Amino acid sequence: MDYLPVFLRIEGRRAVVVGGGQVAARKVDALAKCGARVTVVAPRLSPQLAQRAGAAQLEHLAAEFSAAQLDGAALAVAATDDAAVNGAVSRAAQARQIPVNVVDEPSLSSFIFPAIVDRSPLVVAVSSAGGAPVLARRVRAQIEALLPARLGALARFMRERRAQVRRVLGAPARRAFWERIAAGATGSRVLAGDEAGAAQAFARELLGSQAGASRATAGNICGEVYLIGAGPGDPDLLTLRALQLLQQADVILYDRLVPDALLDRARRDAQRIFVGKGPGEHAQQAYINELLVELARAGKRVARLKGGDPFVFGRGGEELEVLASHAIPCLVVPGVTAALGAAACAGIPLTHRGLSHSVTLASGHAALDGSLDWRSLARSAQTVVFYMGVAQLPRIVARLRAAGAAADVPAALIAEATLPGQRVLRAELEHIAELAAREQIASPALLIVGAVAALSGVGSPPRARSRAQPQRCAIPIVTQESGCGSRRMVSPSMVSR
Repeated sequence: MDYLPVFLRIEGRRAVVVGGGQVAARKVDALAKCGARVTVVAPRLSPQLAQRAGAAQLEHLAAEFSAAQLDGAALAVAATDDAAVNGAVSRAAQARQIPVNVVDEPSLSSFIFPAIVDRSPLVVAVSSAGGAPVLARRVRAQIEALLPARLGALARFMRERRAQVRRVLGAPARRAFWERIAAGATGSRVLAGDEAGAAQAFARELLGSQAGASRATAGNICGEVYLIGAGPGDPDLLTLRALQLLQQADVILYDRLVPDALLDRARRDAQRIFVGKGPGEHAQQAYINELLVELARAGKRVARLKGGDPFVFGRGGEELEVLASHAIPCLVVPGVTAALGAAACAGIPLTHRGLSHSVTLASGHAALDGSLDWRSLARSAQTVVFYMGVAQLPRIVARLRAAGAAADVPAALIAEATLPGQRVLRAELEHIAELAAREQIASPALLIVGAVAALSGVGSPPRARSRAQPQRCAIPIVTQESGCGSRRMVSPSMVSR
């Protein structure tokens, strides 16, 4: 290593920054966050530094640099655009054995400022020894994406309880205890912002450890379930929170809408259990509910991974009720629901000025009963999205038409949304079922009905046609798309009425 990674306490100590521009302002910000008494040496200050000086947040020496200005300093920073001044600062500081940083000049510096991931009191520093700062910033950005925003709160929570744990647990037991706290229900509650729930989980875990419980027994107290929305299929659309919980789950229960590429983002040694339901397999949900309770009571951290969003036709509400009735801790992580993901990748805005002022999400299964207000769904100037509608597509079309929907209302059917095999079929409402049958579209697929279905991210909105004109759908009706990427035409044929 070119540099020894250290963290320097400078709270209340004098730090001298030579320079009054934007670069100097960034260094002042970093030093001020650590509680340093900052002195800025510069004939003139940038507006940002001048504001700090006016608020007595720094001392300003309106003068050219001189070596004596470093007397009594804990560290020095040279941030001017004058190489001679920067060199003078470096020599004066090193002569006084004061740590010095010259911005963008590693050869003149005895320390450097790393790229920082700040989850105080937990701080991650990334350095390229000054040789590749852009690369260091990229690495920092990747780490930022992995670490929960409230990780600092968890660090503070654990720090505040260290003395209590030291009093009641011996050294051999403490490490295992803290690992359970960080990775278990207590840590999850803190990261979710539930400090009261975290305190209760901590107390239960500590009580179990005091009683000499084994790890499995302690886990029985602190098992929990994560209801995670996996999004529409593309692994890159998984939320950061979902990814973080998948990395710590012991068991993953997943359905048939979760692709293997998404499961690959989970912890490698986690147990994977397929619990997908086929059409009409209503008893499967009762089995899933029982399995969630059983695994959580065994002390497992269980990820229930659902396609889309768990509370949008995902039966997540039912599972949440079951878990609550058994007093099992549960976290809900929303996902990108299929309607949003599919529409975005097909270039279809679900609302559009002048075309659609509202969106309704409906279950295609409802075409078999009278549970939907079909007259309301058939109205114009809105968008209706049908989930699980492939098998019932002819019935959905028939019910909409019977309720007053026009035959030429644009419709789009999106299969395997956001995945490499995504297909988008577009036609007028009266032809969409025939087209789907001819193209052998299978579930999972989403039906979008409304004027916006004619849009595809290019061109102008469709104009209203006169009833006297030939009614012919000139919309490209079948496209093959790769996820949210480029689109190529498979069949530009037109459907005549």
